[in-house]
Amino acid sequence: MTGLWLRITALCGLAVLGYNLLAAKFAGGNAGATLTMIAAGPLGDAARDWAPGGVVLGLLVHFALTAAMIGGGLVLARLTILGEIAPWKAGTFYGLALYMAMYGLVLPWRFGVPFPNPDRLSLFIGLVPHVLLVGLPVFYMAKRKVLQANSADLRSS
Repeated sequence: MTGLWLRITALCGLAVLGYNLLAAKFAGGNAGATLTMIAAGPLGDAARDWAPGGVVLGLLVHFALTAAMIGGGLVLARLTILGEIAPWKAGTFYGLALYMAMYGLVLPWRFGVPFPNPDRLSLFIGLVPHVLLVGLPVFYMAKRKVLQANSADLRSS
């Protein structure tokens, strides 16, 4: 299961990172500012002034958060009914839950961001990666792993 967790973390982490950097570019930002903002979440506002160090820490924080989200999804897929229902339903539900946690709790508490975001485009831009780039891949890949294991069990019987 550790190998699966690492593969999904790498895949989703890179996908979400690319999405975030692209969204920041379209909003007039840049990669460095985006990554130092990510680092500022848990490390404080001073991280925005740490130049290359803040960028590296931003990458580490991003992948740590992604690893936690993926780990949580895999646990839910294995130990709850979410692992037994269609991956698109479970993944969408999990992605929405992640979005609610990030945008409904973490960002308002840490940065004073309003929730729900009155700008519907910003709301959509924040929702997409949680559902499409984290929730769905976790549950589809977890389901695939279970099907592969069941198939291997049938072949060995």
